Amino acid sequence: VFFNHTMSAPADYGKFVEMRSHGPSASGRAGAVAVLLRSLATASFRSPHTGLTIYDADAPRVPAAAVSTEDADLLHRLLQRGPVRVRIALGCRMLPDADSANVIGEVRGREKPDEVVLIGAHLDSWDLAQGANDDGAGVAMVMEAGRLIASLQQRPRRTLRVVLFMNEENGLAGGKGYAAAHQAELGRHVAALEADSGADRPLSVRLRTGEGGNAMLAPWLLPLESLAIHLEEGDAGGADLTPMDGALVPLVSVHPDVTHYFDIHHSAADTLDKIDPENLAKNAAAIAVVAYALAEMPATLPRPAARPATH
Repeated sequence: VFFNHTMSAPADYGKFVEMRSHGPSASGRAGAVAVLLRSLATASFRSPHTGLTIYDADAPRVPAAAVSTEDADLLHRLLQRGPVRVRIALGCRMLPDADSANVIGEVRGREKPDEVVLIGAHLDSWDLAQGANDDGAGVAMVMEAGRLIASLQQRPRRTLRVVLFMNEENGLAGGKGYAAAHQAELGRHVAALEADSGADRPLSVRLRTGEGGNAMLAPWLLPLESLAIHLEEGDAGGADLTPMDGALVPLVSVHPDVTHYFDIHHSAADTLDKIDPENLAKNAAAIAVVAYALAEMPATLPRPAARPATH
């Protein structure tokens, strides 16, 4: 089976990711002997983009591989001429699970230390490259935001907790482990933010909160106008935060420009030279402003409604 979609914009990632994660199992049930997938990428420079595949317990584990967008186009043209025979040689393998750990640090709140504002990113990346954008940049940004807030003469009203999650890419073990270990206090998590969209120019702040949340936070974000960052309607979230969904923790995102994020996402091209230090610093500053506001403002954001069930 050859999945040959065209991901023309970053927003298309959510539409096609199911092909990568569940396509091989569905294909195996249908009798396929192997699966080729056009990389989930807006560009690939002849470099395949990897990602999570989930094999269902009741499905054959057929080999599955991503090919670059250029090679997908070539294969498509060849198929238009007639039948094509493909030989697949893969060197990948599944290794046993190993112990790993989240890394957590915090600035204790001066008045309400039991109320927590969480900012996080994930420590792991795919093996193809350095993972500079996904998610080394996010780790650097939330750590710097934490450092900036810790350096203030007066600590914020609530506790700021920086969490570097492990195993986001192929299992969410860090996010699930955090939610399980802190289950009793998730009701006192007043907001959470994950930085996992690269480090291009920051554009906006978005919330997932109850009614009136944007109006509550807006006055505290006026310093971001100097960076041309504005509060806008839209959703917020992060993969490592999804295990906390049941607690209805308000979610906040600082959204960078992702126009070219999927050009290098999950590929060998995700290297340090793609990081612009000035934009990295702007993102860290924006996260620091947002996190400080959430930890300092007198009232907390209203909790959002539960998400509709998905099947």
